[in-house]
Amino acid sequence: MDGNGRWAKRRFLPRVAGHRRGVENVRSAVRACAEKGVEFLTLFAFSSENWRRPADEISFLMQLFMVALEQEVAKLHENGIRFKVIGDLSRFEPRLTRLIADAEELTRDDTRLTLTVAANYGGRWDMIQAVTRMLKERPQLAGGFAETDLLPYLSLAYAPEPDLFIRTGGEQRISNFLLWQLAYTELYFTDTLWPDFDTAALEQAIASYQQRERRFGRTSEQMRDAATGNPRRRVSESR
Repeated sequence: MDGNGRWAKRRFLPRVAGHRRGVENVRSAVRACAEKGVEFLTLFAFSSENWRRPADEISFLMQLFMVALEQEVAKLHENGIRFKVIGDLSRFEPRLTRLIADAEELTRDDTRLTLTVAANYGGRWDMIQAVTRMLKERPQLAGGFAETDLLPYLSLAYAPEPDLFIRTGGEQRISNFLLWQLAYTELYFTDTLWPDFDTAALEQAIASYQQRERRFGRTSEQMRDAATGNPRRRVSESR
C-alpha cells in the first residue's frame, strides 16, 4: 500500500495525514474485496525495513495501528471477517501485541474473508524463521527437506498462495514481501497512490488479472484441453 506520504506532500499536508487517509482506504478495500467474494486479502502495512524511517513517523504509525484495532475489529467480526497479523511482533510494545492477540481470538471462527496484516514483516525473515522453527521441531530434517516440510512453518501457512499481487504508488518491485508465496503470483503495478486506490482501481486490477493465462509450467494447449475436458492427451498416452 505505497504512496501515503507522497499523497500528503502533493496536498501540502504532513506525511501523517497521508497515513491516516491510507488507513481509511483500507476499510474501503476490505469492504470491496468482501463484496466481490475475495477470500484472502493480505496487506503489507509495515516492513522490517520501515524501522529506518524517522522516529516520530514510526511512533505515529504504531499509534495509528492501535487505534485502528480498537475501532475496527468489532466491525470486522460483525461482517464475518477473520483478522490475522504476520511478522516479527517482538519489537512491538505489549499493548499493541495484546490488541493483536485479542483481535485474532475474537475473529478466529469468521469465514467470509481472511484479512491479514503484515507488520514488521519481511519475506527473507519469513523463510529464515520457518527453517529455524522447522529444524527445532524436526531436527531429523537437517540433512535435507522438501517444500512440503517447510510450508507449515511459513507465516501465511493458513492461506493459499496469492493469485494477484497489487502494488500502488508507481514502484515496480515486491520489496521483500511474501517472497516464497509470490513465486507464481500475477503482478500488477499502478501509479495510483494508495489513498486514491478506490473500488474502480481495484476492479481494474482484477480485470487485468482475468485477462492473463496462468499456465504453471504447462502449454496453452494443455490449459485449454483441461478447461474443456478434451481427452486428446489421454488418448495419445493410451496409444
